[in-house]
Amino acid sequence: MSFFIIVIISAIVFLTLLYLFFPEQIVLLMRWLMRKRARVERKTVIVDGRTWPYLEGGDPSKPTLVMVHGFGADKDHWTFYAPWLTKDYRLIAPDLPGFGENDRDGELPFDVGSQAARLKAFLDALGIDRPHLGGNSMGGWIALRFAIDYPGALRTLTLMNNAGILGADESELQKLAANRDYNPLIIANLEDADRLIAFVVHKPTFVPARLKPVIYADALKHRDLLDKIFWTIADEMEAKPLNDELGKVTVPTLIIWGRHDKLIDVSCVAVLEKGIAGSTSHIFEHIAHVPMIEDPKATAEVQREFLAKH
Repeated sequence: MSFFIIVIISAIVFLTLLYLFFPEQIVLLMRWLMRKRARVERKTVIVDGRTWPYLEGGDPSKPTLVMVHGFGADKDHWTFYAPWLTKDYRLIAPDLPGFGENDRDGELPFDVGSQAARLKAFLDALGIDRPHLGGNSMGGWIALRFAIDYPGALRTLTLMNNAGILGADESELQKLAANRDYNPLIIANLEDADRLIAFVVHKPTFVPARLKPVIYADALKHRDLLDKIFWTIADEMEAKPLNDELGKVTVPTLIIWGRHDKLIDVSCVAVLEKGIAGSTSHIFEHIAHVPMIEDPKATAEVQREFLAKH
């Protein structure tokens, strides 16, 4: 038996043992590999006495691109996407308060305006002036609120399936959330995780059973806080959609959407296009709510082409 075959067999045995007995180490290894591939590293900064963890990659001398995660997500959701951006941009992806490794203080206000103000303080703490800003879902709503509240503070705005807008058609999420006893974006147990993934993406990927307790531990641990945040922004969405404020956005804006989005209906694209002067849009026919994960390369190509013009 050659040395090469012995090494391969040993590696397979080692990974199998990790999977069976130490699934936490498998998930940590996967996260490390994803960050390595994306050319990003974890950093922290103190903002108003609170530690903000974030990922940063790329050349600091290049234009800065800040990407904001959605509800129930975290900074590492951008590691799927980052490999196609960090060659030409300094990429920053923070954990927002209430999510990821950031402060889980349930007494904080989690309305979108408060989160946009905290994001501004985060950028100020890093000395970032007029970055390209983008976000997905709730993060897109925060980015849109930022562009409205801080005119002149951005170079461009990229909205990916952003919340905060009412379209002509109700989404499946809106219909389900009308029943205040049920939160479709919260998982009650591990079996419920498959339902959530199928709700968010068009073609769900397989998650090995041994890894589920690790991958979804955070969502289960902070279930009550996530539920509180969800209904806070759901009420804000119903009472104060940004439809009538879109004319206040003055920066070049790109709108990216997935045709099969069940959370935020694709009819929102027409509202955004009409409301934001000079905006451009791209609708993917094969994906749903998270373009940067479902087809990161194609999504990055659309954003790169847009950013290159500005």
